[in-house]
Parts: sequence; C-alpha cells; structure tokens
Amino acid sequence: MTLAAKVAKNTLIQISGKMISTFLGLFSLALMTRYLGQDGFGEYTTVITFLTFFAVIADLGITLITAQMIGREKDKAKENKILNNLFSLRLVSAILFLALAPITVVFFPYSATVKLGVVIAAISFIFPAMSQVLVGLFQKRLSMDRVSMAEIASRVILIISVMTAIEMNSGLNGILVATIISAASSFIFHYFFSLKFTTIKFAFDLSLWKSILTKSWPLMITIVLNLIYLRADTLILSVFRSSGEVGLYGAAYKIIDVLTTLPFMFAGITLPILTAYWLEKNHKGFKNMLQKSFDFMAIIAIPLVIGAQFLSDPIMTVVAGEDFAGSGIILRVLIFSVAAIFLGTIFSHAVVAIEKQREVIGFYLFTAITSLVAYLYLVPKYSYFGAAGVTIYSEILIACFSLYFVFKHTKFLPDLTVALKSLLATAIMAIVIYSLPIQYQSTLGGLIIVLILAVLIYGISLYYLGGIKPEELELLIKRKGKGGGQTYEPGTNF
Repeated sequence: MTLAAKVAKNTLIQISGKMISTFLGLFSLALMTRYLGQDGFGEYTTVITFLTFFAVIADLGITLITAQMIGREKDKAKENKILNNLFSLRLVSAILFLALAPITVVFFPYSATVKLGVVIAAISFIFPAMSQVLVGLFQKRLSMDRVSMAEIASRVILIISVMTAIEMNSGLNGILVATIISAASSFIFHYFFSLKFTTIKFAFDLSLWKSILTKSWPLMITIVLNLIYLRADTLILSVFRSSGEVGLYGAAYKIIDVLTTLPFMFAGITLPILTAYWLEKNHKGFKNMLQKSFDFMAIIAIPLVIGAQFLSDPIMTVVAGEDFAGSGIILRVLIFSVAAIFLGTIFSHAVVAIEKQREVIGFYLFTAITSLVAYLYLVPKYSYFGAAGVTIYSEILIACFSLYFVFKHTKFLPDLTVALKSLLATAIMAIVIYSLPIQYQSTLGGLIIVLILAVLIYGISLYYLGGIKPEELELLIKRKGKGGGQTYEPGTNF
C-alpha cells in the first residue's frame, strides 16, 4: 500500500471513529448538562479547566516529541528504550504537577464544592498523560484504528458511569468519579493495544531524560503559552462571573473541543511523515503533503463555520437541553476560532517537523500576553462574549505566525483553489439550510435530517466543483492491500 493510501486509510478510520465517539461524547454531555443544570455544569467546567492548566504544563512538550523522536528511529530496540523513557518521564511529571492542583485551588475564590472536585478529579488527568505517549507509537505505525477503538470504548464506559452516578444521585462528585473511570479504561485499552508493537515498562535513563527535555522544552514553553490564550478565558470567567455563565460558555466550548480533536488527530498522523520528508530533504514531498493537509482541513472547517450560523441554537438545545439554549449565540461566535485551529494546527505541526519550534516562542509569548490582558479587561465587562472574542483573536494570530515561519523556512504558501471551491459549495449548502423551516431543526430527529442533508449537498457540490477529485475518492473507497500496521519509511513516494 502506498503512503497516500495509508494516510487516507488512517484518516478515514479516524473520521469514522471520531463520528462515533463524538456522538457518544455529546450523549454524555447531554446527560451531564441536564442533570447538573447551568450552575452545576459551570462548577464541573471550572474543575476540569483548573486541572487542565496543571495537566498541560505537566506535558512538558513530550506528547509532540514522542512522534518526532520515535518517528525517525528504525532500530526497534532503541525505539522501545526511547518510548519507555518517554512513558516514565510523562508519568512522573503528571503526578508531580497534578499534585500541586489541590494545594493551589485553596487560594482561589471558589466554592467548597469546586475545591473538593479538584481533589477528586486530579487523578483522572494522570491516565491521559500515559495514553498520549502510546498514541505517538500508533501514529508512527499508522495504526490509529486502535486509538479510535480505545476512545469509543472509554466513551461507552463514561456514559454507563455517568448514568450510574445520576441514578445514585451522587451530584457533581459522582460525575467526576465517572470521568476517572473513563480515563482509566482508556489507558488500559491503549496499553493492551500497544503490546502488538512494543513492551511498555518503566525506564529511568536520566541521560535520555535530559536529551528528551532538551528537545521538548521549547515545545513546553509554547504549550504553556498556548494554554494561557486558550484556557484562561474559562478560568477568568469562573473568577469574575457566575457559575451559570461559566456553564453556558462551557457547554458551547465543549462543542468546540469535540470539533477540534480532528485536526490534532490528523496532524498527529502527518507529523512523522513531514518530519521524515524534511530529514531526507524531499521538499517536494513535504510541500505536497502540507498542501493536501491544508486542503483537507479547509474542506471540513469552512462548512462548520457557516453551518453553525444557522444551526447553533437547535444544536445547543438538542445537545445540552432547554436550560442551555443561550449557549447557541456563544457557539456562533466561538465557531470562528475552529477555522483558525483547523488551518493553524497543520502549520504549527509543520514548524515542529522542521525543528524550528524555538523560533516561535517569542510570538507565542506575544499572543499569550496580549490575550491575557484582553481577557482580564473584557471578560469582567462582557462575560462570555469577551472571552469568545479574545479566543478568536488568539487562534487567528497563532495560525498566521505558524504560516509565516513555515514560509520563512520552506517557501511554502498554500494554494487556495480547493478552499475557494469549498467556500462556494458551502454557500450552496447554506442556501438550502436557510430555506428549511426552523421547526424541523428544533428536535433531535429533525436536526439529524438537516445535518445529513447539509453534508450531502455540500459533498455533491464540492465534487462537481472539482474540490474532490474522482481519483482521490477512488483512493479512499478502493484501498488495496494491508497497511494498518505498517510504518512509514523515508523515500516512499506520496
């Protein structure tokens, strides 16, 4: 199987798996919002957001470094050594940093419920830390089907656990325990799936740890700065505004989180391939891969942004319940950040592939500082609208900075032909959605029909406009051979 077919297969598997896990994730969200209400879900959002700061800092840049370090290693014994040390270092860092969260939360003006929730939920963030390292292995092997299966299984377990918590009427603490169970099950699935490729065990090679940290510290800084401009909105909102407002914003942001998992998963697949192309000085292959990735992201991002302008209200009502109908207008604003994330993620991963991440630190710092100042000024005055506006600003800025650095070092600029065709196909889709009676969108069945119709019209329009070529569809539908467990080798033609 060619490299293109392998990437296409893994992408198709991820999209299919993501569709299932997205449905399950939205179902669990619906259970939580209806049970907790605006204030309770606001407290849940505050707990998760607070812990996210410590979990992301604990990453130390290791997640991205994993795909990069093992992606270039051909010797399996050396690969195992690197992977085991990455795994051990990631676990140690997660425990150390997450242990600080229950101590730090004491100094915040939160309710006793939120502070206790931080103590309970801290352990749930340790399991994803370990799983993320294993995902790097699956990325190299182009075997992301295992990641999809693990995610789907853990989502099912989350739903069962949440339903049990609701049945027992255990409140916010019960919901948080459900997240722990789900996170633990996800790691267990990732671990057993990884046994096909390697043996995971603890390894403490301090010289290798030093080498890892030497490579990862620029990423760590950019990730922390990224965290400030991405998550400070909810944290500042939780300090200055009510739990109900946090709940409304958190529900809309949950939809954004679901949508933005796809570009990071896709970029995770392409990162080791881009790295290999760059190392072997195959600049044509590098640019070709980057262009196809950009086209793919544009094809998905553009209809999401436009479609949300028509369907955000019924989506939030159907997903989160009548209490969260006010989240629809927040989603209409926040969705613009999704387009920047989809397109910017490709370029930020390309910066990592060409190992120029140190150069972007200053720009991430500028974005973080200006965003933090804007959050502190706008959120107390304009609540979630101020938060959403700054989020859009920061994501667009980072996407532009990343593109600038990619162009500076590779002379690559994306061809916008496919993006413009996608925009035209989206306009055709929007006209159809706009013409439909609004009452058909206000129920689950009606919303599903509208979404299916929108996807069909968009897909057909894009096909006949030439945005999707027949040979590319044939590649996706008529894949030949077996490649799910194969590894990319430098020199392969794309």
